Amino acid sequence: MSIEIESFLHLYDRHQVEQKAHLEIEWQKVSCPRSEQIMEYEALSQTGETKVLQKLAVLKVNGGLGTSMELSGAKGALEVQHKLSFIDLAIQQIEQLNSKEGLDVPLLFMTSFNTEEDTKRIVKKYIKQPIRISVFNQSRYPRLDIDESLPIAHPKQDSQQAWYPPGHGDLYGALVRSGMLNTLLSQGKEYLFVSNSDNLGATVDPRILNHMDSTQSEFVMEVTDKTKADIKGGTLVDYDGTIRLLELAQIPLQHVEEFTSAKNFRIFNTNNLWIHLPALKRVMERGEMQLDIIANHKIVNGGQTVLQLETAAGAAIKHFKNARGLNVPRSRFLPVKTCSDLLLVRSDLFKVEGGSLVTNEHRMFATVPLIKLGDHFKNISQFQKRFRQVPSIVDLDHLTVSGDVYFGRNVTLRGTVIIIANEGQVVHIPDGCVLENRLISGNLTATDL
Repeated sequence: MSIEIESFLHLYDRHQVEQKAHLEIEWQKVSCPRSEQIMEYEALSQTGETKVLQKLAVLKVNGGLGTSMELSGAKGALEVQHKLSFIDLAIQQIEQLNSKEGLDVPLLFMTSFNTEEDTKRIVKKYIKQPIRISVFNQSRYPRLDIDESLPIAHPKQDSQQAWYPPGHGDLYGALVRSGMLNTLLSQGKEYLFVSNSDNLGATVDPRILNHMDSTQSEFVMEVTDKTKADIKGGTLVDYDGTIRLLELAQIPLQHVEEFTSAKNFRIFNTNNLWIHLPALKRVMERGEMQLDIIANHKIVNGGQTVLQLETAAGAAIKHFKNARGLNVPRSRFLPVKTCSDLLLVRSDLFKVEGGSLVTNEHRMFATVPLIKLGDHFKNISQFQKRFRQVPSIVDLDHLTVSGDVYFGRNVTLRGTVIIIANEGQVVHIPDGCVLENRLISGNLTATDL
């Protein structure tokens, strides 16, 4: 029996036991984190010495397909700017860091069986570069029939529908199984910075690493303040005196509203994680890595409901000594989950410098615009069809687009712009159009807001 299948069966057995024992979150034990459990980024030392970076490795979680945008391949291969993908930008960031500081920080990509081929194709372009790049796969687990709790297909079948990557919590086991953990330790690496490949704000920050090193913290999770768009994100809580990550799927239904309220729990997990590698080896060798199980229900095969048992990487925080959250600026969380997010990062609001997205110096506000594209822009093919060119949005505050709308070239959007095409109508925004504080409805009339 493979280690991968053993891992799945262990997770499955735990799930069965917890179900029968009705082991659930005891809400009376949940409270907001204490001040000593959440550090403020502004309180960190301003002098981020780079010497400690010699102990660092960087890992990008790159197992997703971008199903929310109906992508046909790896989300990490999606182009952001100047024909550079998420993967390209991650590599260029580390190249820039190593070149500037005279370092040898290796870069790892954890892929899934869905994304391995696309990732290796892009990484291959950099084979002659001095940067050390490694690609390794996370597990693949069988999807379970919701009624029978049995795999929906025989394990030897190669159907993509029959398998799933079990979430980024599989990171720790995958590091061990692939041999990457021992390799990094043998290279003298003591810290691993982990982030999602689609989070373009997640860059190496010496201030955070120096704080971690000086305080001997074994695990640091970057959190940031909630907005209305973040209510589904996992949140750090104090659970019966211990810091713990709770995900929405773990919360009893009667407490969901309280859990998602920014008034009660004002921060959420960015999934930017800083991990002390010797401590990770200790936890794994002792068999202590028991992550909370998240039971996700998915619809596949044209309507069949299946069960996926997953885990979250941040849930490991409870297993490490002196672990804490770090409340970071929103600029360190710039994910691309939807086509609305993609419009933002492809626009002139940002420019690429050394693989990082840098805010346009002409932007007058610290915050990014709120963009809401309707269902006609939901998938990537429609998005690209409807924008002949991404508009200029440096001076934009808010954009809402609903209905059958098309944008021409050299369009400029400023202030608050709302464009609504009623059912059966089409709105074309012509080339060179400048819209500032405008409401455009389906009959193509425009009025000042």
